[in-house]
Amino acid sequence: MLSAKLSWKGGITFEGISKFGHKIITDGSKKAGGQESGYQPTELLLYSIAGCTGVDVIRILEKQRQNVTELTIEVIAHQREEYPKWFHTFEIKYIVKGKDIDSKKVEQAIELSEAKYCSVSQTVVHEAKVTTSYEIIPE
Repeated sequence: MLSAKLSWKGGITFEGISKFGHKIITDGSKKAGGQESGYQPTELLLYSIAGCTGVDVIRILEKQRQNVTELTIEVIAHQREEYPKWFHTFEIKYIVKGKDIDSKKVEQAIELSEAKYCSVSQTVVHEAKVTTSYEIIPE
């Protein structure tokens, strides 16, 4: 089981403490009545996808003995224009930097993460279209 608790701090700002003791602040834009003092709650979903799949992909590539020196995951989410403004499409791009990186192993690591291991991606994929790409930057 996983849980989270946020406490209202006024306006549309909320504060939570992670199970590791780290503080997180959510807020909105000034246009929406916020103070822009933290992450937008919807923005955190994108970070969650990137962080979850990133852990999987880097662990798999390390097990495959790939010499990865950097891994960056970019997530772009597209929302409906009208309410409810749910996300209908996610574009996920993996940028892998390292020496002699095997593209087949990168593809396999991404596929395993997205299809089997990343619980955040698995939750999202059933309700939205997810497209994936990657780029390898040799050193």
